Amino acid sequence: MNTQDMTLPLPSDLIATLRRLASDRDEPFERLVRSMLDREVMRLRSAQASQRMRAERLARFHLLLAPVIEAARGWGDLQSRLALFGFELRPEGHAIALFDRATGEWLCRGADLGIAYPLLTRRFAGPLPDPTANIDATPGAYVCRASVSDGLHPVA
Repeated sequence: MNTQDMTLPLPSDLIATLRRLASDRDEPFERLVRSMLDREVMRLRSAQASQRMRAERLARFHLLLAPVIEAARGWGDLQSRLALFGFELRPEGHAIALFDRATGEWLCRGADLGIAYPLLTRRFAGPLPDPTANIDATPGAYVCRASVSDGLHPVA
């Protein structure tokens, strides 16, 4: 490893704390500081990579789902269209979120996809129906997550 010397003004109490840590660990002061800086740089790089990956994932979701959302004629129709891709929307407070239908994993907020919940509420003449509202618990009964007139058909 190539090294360079540098001068860095630091508060006296920080230097004293670092010297105590180095002494407690029986480690040279310079090595302790270098390893701390290395770990912090790796943590920051990892955080930046994570943010980039999240942004890329949201861009892919948006590219895939924007036409689906635009074409939907109601909440049931939208949920049916999203289900073809393995997704569903669920209420989340005063907003909506995208979930994986198979695992139930939260994927992102609707706002992250450019889904303005208030606009969809107006467009679809009401809020996203509660997914548990129209479920018949009778064994062998069909389950319907929204009214059939909203475009979602019962499933066995």
